Amino acid sequence: MSADNEFILSENTLLKLLKTKKESGFEEKTWDEWFLHVFSNEGEKSSNDKIIDDFFYNNDFEQWIKNFALNLNDIQNESSAKNIFHDDNKNDFAIVIGAGPSLKKNKHLEQLAKSNYCGTIICTDRSLIPTLKAGVTPERFPSFFVITIDAYEKITNYYDDEIVNKFGPLIKGIFSVLTSPNVMKRVRNAGIKIHWIHSLFDYDEGKKSFNHISALMIRSKKPDHKLPAIQTGGNVGTSGWFLAWKILKCKTICLIGMNHGWEEDDPQDLILSHGAAGDISQLSLDDESFQRMFPKIFNPYFQTYCILDPIFQYYSTTFKEFIIRSPEEVTTVNSTEGGSLFGDRITCIKFIEFLSKF
Repeated sequence: MSADNEFILSENTLLKLLKTKKESGFEEKTWDEWFLHVFSNEGEKSSNDKIIDDFFYNNDFEQWIKNFALNLNDIQNESSAKNIFHDDNKNDFAIVIGAGPSLKKNKHLEQLAKSNYCGTIICTDRSLIPTLKAGVTPERFPSFFVITIDAYEKITNYYDDEIVNKFGPLIKGIFSVLTSPNVMKRVRNAGIKIHWIHSLFDYDEGKKSFNHISALMIRSKKPDHKLPAIQTGGNVGTSGWFLAWKILKCKTICLIGMNHGWEEDDPQDLILSHGAAGDISQLSLDDESFQRMFPKIFNPYFQTYCILDPIFQYYSTTFKEFIIRSPEEVTTVNSTEGGSLFGDRITCIKFIEFLSKF
């Protein structure tokens, strides 16, 4: 190497590189492996973006429009989620409950049910029935919410149980204007209190965006009937985190059941079911091309590995960017005890430790 190209690295730069390497899940791997991962991601960005576009926007946009049109009259006449926050019932703590495998594996619902926790509970829709059946109910935890963001009709199943009917009138529900009308019918039958929100997905398009146009349509009868809007990160778990700090004004938000990644011993067909692309399904777990598309990363805080498919890479990366940009007074605690959510502004502790502190 010539003098002009001499490789000089300051101690400060090295420390930053070491930190980034660790937070990428490559602490126990070589520099060469990490650099190859970084450079391969540059080339794969457009590929991953295309997968996300196909997975969400291209597949679902027409359904979003249809659902909104069918929901519009109810949205105009039912409550806005801006009405759920009042200073007299403000709570500084929230637990967001996802439906990831760690929830059952680590018996987190059982731990919560036996605890003296007195903060807010935010259930993702898929976790609602298991949560109630585990004894985590709005009778025990009065500040109890459920949130639905996706437009799929199959989400009706997440509300279809007698235990939802039993506790429905005590549950405050947060629903995207894009939610399936059949889901909303089931929710109303269960007596859940409905509060509407906008889920942002194309607001950067300005006045021609669907987000802007739909907001105008909602206010066409009642100009003051405004709905809060949140980023979703493409999934209901991230939306629950936004609900906690952006609308409910919680300062400490704990995450359980939000792995944003597969367990390393999950079968290949399960891993591929969520974010496969092209001929990748024909490759083995040991193939280099598979490992670039589905990297296995190490969580140094919980000493665990997880595998990220393209969808989980998007979820994880986007969520961590949101956390970094959130106000300094907001603390995010990952108590999933595994998965891909670690790094800047994320505190990783076991759930039993969180419950003992808060």
